[in-house]
Amino acid sequence: MQLVFTNSLRRHLIKLSIAATLVVALTSCKKPVAIDSEIVIGEVGSMTGSEATFGTSTHNGIELAVKQINAVGGVKGKKLRIVSLDDQGKPEEAATAVTKLITQDKVTAILGEVASSRSLAMAPIAQQYKIPMITPSSTNPKVTEQGDHIFRVCFIDPFQGTVMAKFALETLKLKKVAILRDVKNDYSVGLADYFTETFKKGGGEIVVDQSYSAGESDFKSQLTAIRGKAPEAIFVPGYYTEVGLIARQAKELQINAPLLGGDGWDSPKLKEIGQDAINGSYFSNHYSEEDKSPNVQDFISKYKEAFGVVPDGLAAMGYDAAKVLADAMTRAPSLASKDIRDAIAATKDYSGVTGKITIDAMRNAVKSAVVLKVDGGVFKYQTTINP
Repeated sequence: MQLVFTNSLRRHLIKLSIAATLVVALTSCKKPVAIDSEIVIGEVGSMTGSEATFGTSTHNGIELAVKQINAVGGVKGKKLRIVSLDDQGKPEEAATAVTKLITQDKVTAILGEVASSRSLAMAPIAQQYKIPMITPSSTNPKVTEQGDHIFRVCFIDPFQGTVMAKFALETLKLKKVAILRDVKNDYSVGLADYFTETFKKGGGEIVVDQSYSAGESDFKSQLTAIRGKAPEAIFVPGYYTEVGLIARQAKELQINAPLLGGDGWDSPKLKEIGQDAINGSYFSNHYSEEDKSPNVQDFISKYKEAFGVVPDGLAAMGYDAAKVLADAMTRAPSLASKDIRDAIAATKDYSGVTGKITIDAMRNAVKSAVVLKVDGGVFKYQTTINP
């Protein structure tokens, strides 16, 4: 029998074909993931640039924490997803990154930055949009002063400066110290000021106060001026890139006084850049890998398993920041910004890798600090200083 395809029949068959195709497409495709099935967290860090180890270590700590949180069901039945942006170590890039995370990626909260100057660029934007922001390790007091949605899980520079000044006076028995600060770095300037204030109150003398700017590589002029004052130690509250070079150039000038510093020294690169010249120097930090507590040793074991290296203090701070945020979101009655903000503010005696964390009225962490000595390329625990 021969079929005759009229125009009407052809149109009908085309419609049936289209309908069948749509049915197949709809039944065979995977069900889309609902928008509310995850909690998106933004992270801003220096993944490249002169302080790249800060960003990398912090990011690794955050990733490990999120992996562990998601493995036990996430928060309120939702998985956490981190959107990480590199600010290249530049405040202006940090500001751009946090704006994108909030306005385009619609993040629930922000983790970052490590450096105070970059957190200061980010904080007003997070505050403007009422998005909770936790910096893992920005220690300048001005950071949390930007508004009631800005928090930190690290100690602040007045405490850190006091720790190192008291260590210099009481443990090392020093009376004359020189200062070499990075004048373009809020962290360095603040820490130098607080060290100076406490050291003088304790009867010590600041024999000279020299300065440099981040990115410089020749410090011999400043070090020559310092050598002329014969200090017993030099307080250098900078970042590891410059500190390592300063240590080597001080040795070349036959300056035998040890260097003292803060948590900005904490990087494997410090030993690589400073070589033998950095041995015998001391700095304050957030934790020590020598801490035998099960909490710390479990973290170190899991981190080494994931990344193949022993975690530094920045990794530990990133881990704690993510865990504190998740703990707050779990306790919050909802995932609304205000509820999360209030829950972070109510954090008390949270058992972190870097110690017990309590958030005070100014949204700063009240916690202890450790002092480490660079000895044979190893950061060796010296003492713990409590608030």
